[in-house]
Amino acid sequence: MKTDTIIKREGINALISQLGYVDAERFIVLITKEPFDYTKWREQSLDEGLSVRQLSQKAMIYSQKE
Repeated sequence: MKTDTIIKREGINALISQLGYVDAERFIVLITKEPFDYTKWREQSLDEGLSVRQLSQKAMIYSQKE
């Protein structure tokens, strides 16, 4: 079982590898700055096979609706 630290590090690295440093930072700020129910959004909006960039764009659009 992975530790929380390892999961966070791997998640950050995945975001950076797909979005680059600036957009990865923007994504993190967007999902932490506003009230956002990730679980609810995921159940309603997450499609299999999306790239991290596509997922980020859908998350940003969803968070602007709330």
